[in-house]
Amino acid sequence: MRETEDLIIDKCIKWIDKGTYKPNKKLPSENELADKLEVPRMVVRRAYERLDLMGYSYSKQGKGRFVRSRKNKISLILSGRESFTDKIEGLGHKLDTRLISVKKIDYNEDVYNALVAEPQDTVYRISRLRIVNNEPMAIHTSYVSANIFPQLIKDSEKIKSMFEYHARQGYTNLISSSSILYIAYPSAKERKLLNCQALVPLLRLESSCIDKDTGRVLEYTVIKYRGDCFDYVIG
Repeated sequence: MRETEDLIIDKCIKWIDKGTYKPNKKLPSENELADKLEVPRMVVRRAYERLDLMGYSYSKQGKGRFVRSRKNKISLILSGRESFTDKIEGLGHKLDTRLISVKKIDYNEDVYNALVAEPQDTVYRISRLRIVNNEPMAIHTSYVSANIFPQLIKDSEKIKSMFEYHARQGYTNLISSSSILYIAYPSAKERKLLNCQALVPLLRLESSCIDKDTGRVLEYTVIKYRGDCFDYVIG
């Protein structure tokens, strides 16, 4: 039966991509699709539930299931030469930033190595929610050393762009390390923050920001972008 569910999902995605069923338009009822494909209604229901989790559809109580709009994605250039703030505002979108948390972290070998920090150094983690056109679309988590930014916790409420914050501290000639990209899926906390379903993929990007003049690693960053909100351009 799972194979049958997968086939139904494939058919529905094909219909949606071809425009047979357009955004915010109603999909066939469970009974209609079950009759058309000659499968039990429960199989269609499970397939539709998975489509919901994947971000392709949504249900209205007593009205049926509808195609979720996936149009008007934002074209995001994945390069470290410009801040997310500048990219989004430069495209004419409204951007709000909400501080999620900022705190000292316990020793983490991967993070400390990325920052070229010693085990005894203090490292802060600052996480921010990026809200574009009133829709939560990304979580930015930055790790920085207190040796470089001792005032980070005090300044954190006012930080909208880490690039801008670095510049205020005198670091203006910035370069990015090679980035690591892979697909992840949101945790329960991330689903709540991003207002997305469990099977909506997140593009996870890891990179370091380096001051070209001194060679200092200013920041190690992990960014999680909602996969249904952006088209990604490798810059």
